[in-house]
Amino acid sequence: MKRLIVCLLLVVLFASSSTFAKEEPIFPVRAPKLIDLAKSELGKKLYYERRLSQSGHFSCNLCHNLSLGGVDNLQFPIGDKWQKGRINTPTVLNSSLNFSQYWDGRAATLEEQARSSIENPASMATPHVLVADVLKTIPGYVTEFKQVFDDGAITIASVASAIAEFEKTLVTPNSPFDMWLLGNKNAISEYELSGYKIFKNVGCTNCHNGPGVGGQSFQKLGVFEPYKTTHPSRGRSAITGELIDDNVFKVPLLRNIELTYPYFHDGAIKTLEEAVNTMGRVQLGIQFNDDETARVVAFLKTLTGVQPSFPLPTLPASGVDTPRPSPF
Repeated sequence: MKRLIVCLLLVVLFASSSTFAKEEPIFPVRAPKLIDLAKSELGKKLYYERRLSQSGHFSCNLCHNLSLGGVDNLQFPIGDKWQKGRINTPTVLNSSLNFSQYWDGRAATLEEQARSSIENPASMATPHVLVADVLKTIPGYVTEFKQVFDDGAITIASVASAIAEFEKTLVTPNSPFDMWLLGNKNAISEYELSGYKIFKNVGCTNCHNGPGVGGQSFQKLGVFEPYKTTHPSRGRSAITGELIDDNVFKVPLLRNIELTYPYFHDGAIKTLEEAVNTMGRVQLGIQFNDDETARVVAFLKTLTGVQPSFPLPTLPASGVDTPRPSPF
């Protein structure tokens, strides 16, 4: 009888917490399902693999540093031949929650994003044929690709597939706000909750919603007044060629936002306070006072979840014919 009562209480608790979450425009981050563990482990190595770059020095983790919230905290990333990147680095954490990748949404999937970053002359600058050629000179990878893929082929497609599988695991659940969504009313303070109420009441959740608190739509930056920047990117219009898409960007994820400064596509906004005030002004046509700003920022900090944690992978030794690093 006691066991039955406990089970019934758990059912009621789960049902009430699920209902509580469904009432909000933001959903809890969930652990990934149906991950191919062998492919993910290979992808983890490739994520840290500098030999995928033309110079043998740059890896995915250089710009999407998993110790820094999945970014580099620079206004623009550093790429091949130490050139300055063209746009602020979005976080890789929870990137599987995006409906497309990059600020302009030019990559539909994580696989496309991984492949294009490796090949991009401003990033890792490695042609897809060279990616395969280099990895084939590393005996450890030859063996592991045979173990993971049915045909054992080392191609840019299989490399991107493995990296994407690893990136699917890079979610950050169990933030204080998620705990609140799941029914723990004490997980955040009344002060932080008041910031969420402001965030919701003024209309921020019209765009920043779902499990990622964003990443589900394209929106024009500068609705009520122009967003002033010298940055050349025009957003979606560069992809579609349509004037209506000028200054239209993918809505960024707000998960772990306190870690992923600087903000906006141009990396010109250095603090959350400045970001909140700017978005209020140009997107919503309102001016937050200092107290409102502080409360919204306090809420945004409750979106920081448990960061990915794992032993760093040991990469296989280079072969005789593997190119040696030449970053300068």
